[in-house]
Amino acid sequence: MCCRSNIHVPALPDFDISRYLGQWYEIARLDHRFERGMQRVVAHYSLRPDGKIDVLNRGYLPSQNRWKEAKAIARQTSAKNHLKVYFIPLIGGRYQVAYVDPDYSIAVVSGGNLRYLWLLSRTPHPSTEQIDTLLNEARKLGYDTSLLTYPEQE
Repeated sequence: MCCRSNIHVPALPDFDISRYLGQWYEIARLDHRFERGMQRVVAHYSLRPDGKIDVLNRGYLPSQNRWKEAKAIARQTSAKNHLKVYFIPLIGGRYQVAYVDPDYSIAVVSGGNLRYLWLLSRTPHPSTEQIDTLLNEARKLGYDTSLLTYPEQE
């Protein structure tokens, strides 16, 4: 598997950013240097007065016995489920919601290539059925889900 291969995430015309806002728990991810070793990872999205989105990612590093945070500002692109995220300092990245269930309780997020994938839930312990849905949706995009890391949530 080539890690640089692009992933096509289609536009979700009915995607509602206001329903996506709030807290999400990271259920699984492809390992990468920004989160390596992190546990209890959560992301919080809130709408700014200018229409952009504040992003706060937070996780615990057991090896260093400390919490680590990353702040970003995101803006929607022409495809409502595709966001351009700027971490502070200004490091840009793609954030594409590839799947969200009708209740906005689980989501699959792609970084636009095979290196970045996150499976998210509104609760720290989603049901087996929800996890199966997340894994199936990730596989449909072309991800090898056997490579996922599952951070502890509590």
